[in-house]
Amino acid sequence: MDKVTNEIYDILKALCAIPAPSHYEDERALWCKNYLLEAGFEKVYIDEAKNTICEYGCEGSNEITVFAAHTDTVFPDTTPMPFYEKDGKAYNPGIGDDTASVAVLLYAAKKILEEGIGSKNGVIFVLNSCEEGLGNLKGTRALFDSYNGRIKRFITFDSNYDTFVTSCVGSHRYLVEVTTAGGHSFNAFGNKNAIAALSEIVSDIYKIDVPKNENEKTTYNVGTIEGGTSVNTIAQSAKMLCEYRSSDVECLKIMKEKFLGIFKKHNTDEVNVKVTVVGERPCAEGVDQNELDKLIAECDELYKGILGVEIVKKSGSTDCNIPLSLGIPAIAVGSYYGEKTHTREEWIEIESLGKGYELALALIKKYL
Repeated sequence: MDKVTNEIYDILKALCAIPAPSHYEDERALWCKNYLLEAGFEKVYIDEAKNTICEYGCEGSNEITVFAAHTDTVFPDTTPMPFYEKDGKAYNPGIGDDTASVAVLLYAAKKILEEGIGSKNGVIFVLNSCEEGLGNLKGTRALFDSYNGRIKRFITFDSNYDTFVTSCVGSHRYLVEVTTAGGHSFNAFGNKNAIAALSEIVSDIYKIDVPKNENEKTTYNVGTIEGGTSVNTIAQSAKMLCEYRSSDVECLKIMKEKFLGIFKKHNTDEVNVKVTVVGERPCAEGVDQNELDKLIAECDELYKGILGVEIVKKSGSTDCNIPLSLGIPAIAVGSYYGEKTHTREEWIEIESLGKGYELALALIKKYL
């Protein structure tokens, strides 16, 4: 392992030892802040959304480029998760998504400062919160609220380095809670059962004919379901988390009408259906396609030049959803190589960190 890779790996191991489920990124945010201050940056702070923000040459600029990586992991654990090495790989839940990217970006930012490279229009390095699941992109929303009108482009490191997310998938997520009279399974037989009522809602969702638009994809899912008291109790309550997604804003609107129609249909005198919006990720709207295509092409050329392979382009739900919904060009690029994302068997190739750093450094220099 060369010196650069070893130093990034040390950062990665330190970060992996700090649990960071969405909304609980406090300790990681502080670690990142201290690292950047020790590197010599002057304007580094943690905002109310738990983003660690580091400005570099941004004074008075309205042409800022943001380089980001998210500090939260998809896992709810609040104690350190197992970390081990085997055959050149490092294993830890969340090690790739997105902790490796945080480590690479921190080290690249430090090297930019050490080399004394100035910035013409300003750069912000952001280690942001709440990208995963019900984090609902809280960190990136807060960033664009704070720097309203000043950010020209947004680049986040959030994948393997042979894959780009070049278009965003919007989603709406609901907590649906059903309550009924319930009762004893024998004596009150015939009373409405909350589990049965919720099952009917689920059944109707899975009968939806999703809207179709050329080159766009729309989906739905019921992700969790729970309820009831015992085997001999007619369930008084049951709840689920469900969502729909689309890469097309009009299809997203149609799905909203269909879901709300189903919820309304099942809300009766005997069955109370309470619906709470727990997540809302926007689609792209008003983006100058020429500017977005230019950003994608520039990143693609740089990555192919260094890696020597074709870069896979795909749609996805990332922090880019926020800038793209505001008409600001954005792309998610990679900084490592690994597999098993969002599983407890997640791993990365340790040596890939060095290549990820080379890519990140070249990309930052391009937009300084």
